[in-house]
Amino acid sequence: MAAAGPVDCHCHLAAPCFLTDVAAVVRAAEQAAVSALVVVSEQAGEFQSVVALAERFPGFVLPCLGVHPVQEVAPEEQRSVTLKDLDAALPLIELYKDKLVGIGEVGLDFTPRFASTDEEKEAQRQVLIKQVELARRLDLPFLPFLCRNVHSRSAGRPTINLLKEQGATKVLLHAFDGKPSVAMEGVKAGYFFSIPPSIIRSEQVQKLVKLLPLERICLETDSPALGPEKQVRNEPKNIYIAAECVANIKGIPVEELIEVTTQNALKVFPKLRNFLRI
Repeated sequence: MAAAGPVDCHCHLAAPCFLTDVAAVVRAAEQAAVSALVVVSEQAGEFQSVVALAERFPGFVLPCLGVHPVQEVAPEEQRSVTLKDLDAALPLIELYKDKLVGIGEVGLDFTPRFASTDEEKEAQRQVLIKQVELARRLDLPFLPFLCRNVHSRSAGRPTINLLKEQGATKVLLHAFDGKPSVAMEGVKAGYFFSIPPSIIRSEQVQKLVKLLPLERICLETDSPALGPEKQVRNEPKNIYIAAECVANIKGIPVEELIEVTTQNALKVFPKLRNFLRI
């Protein structure tokens, strides 16, 4: 049997920019021999769209539902999450639990314009804790967002500490580019890190990959964001750009890197075994 292709462990196919051509985007990923697309959501309003995509492309688009620390209330208008945002979300997660491969995208984002007060930060923590508890109860892995912010404002360490305190085990840290010392805390906790195509233009992420053990690395695109070119829509087929860059840094053939990261994805998302032909 042929080796499985890479798994895109984190993408946003329900984003508005994919509305008109999502079928072509999915087809391009299939033709590129991508094995599966793990599609995440950020708020309850997206949940139906994500589940519909999974039903439209069964066994290839795999859904995750979660409430992000930053909520979009209108185009170009965002605010920090509140516990009220869970009111519509949690019942839907329960409703679709058998279809889900994980809970995400979730986390903490302490960017001052979103979370300038202790109350806002505490609300984010409580929203995250409630979703960790739900993930544990439903036996689903967890896909935190880690604030890609500068210096001491980063929420990387608070996120990892909170996840450890709450006993979260199957955790995938998406697009992490915080301090290496913080990343190592995640490695010690047994967490995985997914690397996007934007690694080719980020020295910080390249340094992180040098440091990370191969058995803790997964691949993602974060489509439509974090692509190889700034301001250009990213797509799941670009996962190979991330794979080639990581393989180059690790000094191994890209085929080996894809094989290892796909096995890692199976450890993070046990339900993937139902879909991947491995």
